[in-house]
Amino acid sequence: MGEIRQSYLVAAESAVSLLRAPAVAAAWEKPSALTEFSVAGLAGHLAHQLVRVRDVLPPNGQVQEPIGLLEHYSRSPWVQAGLDHESNVSVRRGGQAAAADGPVALVERTQALLDLQTAALAAEPADRVVALPSGWSLRLDDFLLTRLVELVVHSDDLAASVGLDTPELPSSVIDPVVELLARLAVHRHGATAVVRTLSRAERAPATISAF
Repeated sequence: MGEIRQSYLVAAESAVSLLRAPAVAAAWEKPSALTEFSVAGLAGHLAHQLVRVRDVLPPNGQVQEPIGLLEHYSRSPWVQAGLDHESNVSVRRGGQAAAADGPVALVERTQALLDLQTAALAAEPADRVVALPSGWSLRLDDFLLTRLVELVVHSDDLAASVGLDTPELPSSVIDPVVELLARLAVHRHGATAVVRTLSRAERAPATISAF
């Protein structure tokens, strides 16, 4: 199995363990550390990353020539949209809906997806391309990298929301996430701004992010 596929599965397993933590269930109805998300909605959004992978795996005959990740994020409306943009409102609604039947059911469904994907991803060809609901296609490993970013970022959000330490993940998970976030930040803000942010606080922009 390729490195990104294995890294995705490691991050997904960590996310399921976090969702299973008693502190998450105890704070289920409380606000999260992520603006306008409840803990339940954030947990549902974290778990939904595995649903996204499940949904693209079946061949559907709509696959196009795959685009690159920078173009993927450039085309995605939520990346630079405000909290009230329909794309972000839809994300919050989806997370809340995913969590509607409670923490135990959410964990059970997500664990079942992880078990299935552990076998399914190993069987997928290295050059597999998947069609996205957005209307374009990505290489499967590129799509998994986008889910890897979501799993890492939102695991940190969820842990911070319920007073837990952020899950420790191996470099095989963190390195590709940091690399992609850095590439996206350079694409959005320019190389000089990113270099200054990392090395020259006195000349760094006031804010800089990949999204």
